Amino acid sequence: MAATAAEAEPTKVLEFGLGDGTYCLDIGVIDEIVDAGELTRIPNSPDHVEGVMDLRGRTTTIVDPKTLFDIDEAGPRERIVVFDDAEIDEGGTVGWMVDEVFQVRDVSPEDVDQSTTVEDEGVRGIVKSDDRFVVWVSPDVDDALAADLDDVEGAEA
Repeated sequence: MAATAAEAEPTKVLEFGLGDGTYCLDIGVIDEIVDAGELTRIPNSPDHVEGVMDLRGRTTTIVDPKTLFDIDEAGPRERIVVFDDAEIDEGGTVGWMVDEVFQVRDVSPEDVDQSTTVEDEGVRGIVKSDDRFVVWVSPDVDDALAADLDDVEGAEA
């Protein structure tokens, strides 16, 4: 019975904007949120890799999730969501360039519709929130991302 109670616990998520849409990530995979800064482009890097930046002595690979999720809308690209190295198996520090960060909130399991996203890689579900929908995404959108980031780090050396 304790497992059922644990499954019903709400999850804290970070809501952020990409183009015209609102998305969220489990706050447990996020290390920090920083202002977008100057990036160094990496020659011959995959399309979704924006470049790298120095974040407190760590080379951080910045990824454009709009490319990963095939989102065409432009936006201000003001913030970077940096993932916790211990939670993400990408082989280095990775951050997503997002348009804006909205809020951290609790999401109950009953508020998540997974039936429409069964075949979508990287999408955990649709969160029903008042009069809008929030797409709950996973930072490990594509298993190929890890291989691509290894290629980028090889190019840096």
